[in-house]
Amino acid sequence: MAGAGVAALVAAGVTLQTANASEAPAPSEARTLSVLAAGKLASTLGADLGADAAGTFYDAKTRTLVVNVLDEDAARTVTAAGASARVVSHSLAELKSARTTLASDATVPGTSWVTDPTTNKVVVTADRTVSSAEWAKLTKVVDGLGTVAQLQRTKGEFRPFVAGGDAITGSGGRCSLGFNVVKGGEPYFLTAGHCTEAISTWSAGGRTIGTNAASSFPGNDYGLVKYTANVDHPSEVDLYNGSAQAITGAASATVGQSVTRSGSTTQVHSGKVTGLDATVNYGNGDIVNGLIQTDVCAEPGDSGGSLFSGSSAIGLTSGGSGDCTSGGETFFQPVTEALSATGTSIG
Repeated sequence: MAGAGVAALVAAGVTLQTANASEAPAPSEARTLSVLAAGKLASTLGADLGADAAGTFYDAKTRTLVVNVLDEDAARTVTAAGASARVVSHSLAELKSARTTLASDATVPGTSWVTDPTTNKVVVTADRTVSSAEWAKLTKVVDGLGTVAQLQRTKGEFRPFVAGGDAITGSGGRCSLGFNVVKGGEPYFLTAGHCTEAISTWSAGGRTIGTNAASSFPGNDYGLVKYTANVDHPSEVDLYNGSAQAITGAASATVGQSVTRSGSTTQVHSGKVTGLDATVNYGNGDIVNGLIQTDVCAEPGDSGGSLFSGSSAIGLTSGGSGDCTSGGETFFQPVTEALSATGTSIG
């Protein structure tokens, strides 16, 4: 079984400004890399560069890793390793400090913020529920941060919904199964935490299949359900065309990476990772941190479902904006964090 779960969908009309960065001379020897290889190289260079590293992203068109750095010496280290270097203005420490300021001074329902390595800024988005007074407050805080942050409006509304992928239901609500996992040799599955906070016993095809074992929402957005019925639970994702994608492991997301989402409402859609470590304020005190931001569309009912790249599990649908007719933006709980927190593994 595979799918998606309780979706918290937002409306987006996101327009990113040009990066506050300059290109270092691009080396002709910049290596073409797979996303997995780029992720490994990014980790290595991050350790080598230390405070001189300022974020990375994967350029899908050229299949190269782009590394933001603070000076030409660091740029030479990057190019020597086979990546493309870009000298930028803001360090990771500055970006982190901006996020800390936003968390303390700009906690407004209906907002999100994410570190965007392509612009070298923290991008703050306010939905249509943010009042004029709240917008003025956000503007003051963001303006006080200078060029390290930018503020934008979206026409939609950040909110959680109940519905799903390979549909799972309970207590009048519908969510989606994300990924099948194993713990202590026993079968479980992951879905969205805002699903498991609302529903404790789950059914599929009219049959009770499991009960909650762990749940985290807000803060995070993952839930763990233990199978209580003798049903097949292959490690795969439903592609809604009569076939399935086998899932053999989990991986961290990389900005620029191509990803696919499966959910019961809109089935299968693809796009790219546009940001990491996003914070979304769904209102009513429901603030979720550390999310993957994508340009993949989703609609109510797609939350909790599977975000994957090839045979790797990447995320669980948390929320988003727009729809699959006009497009939109969706946030995902990283699977690697959920696996670590619940002591489970893909299987």
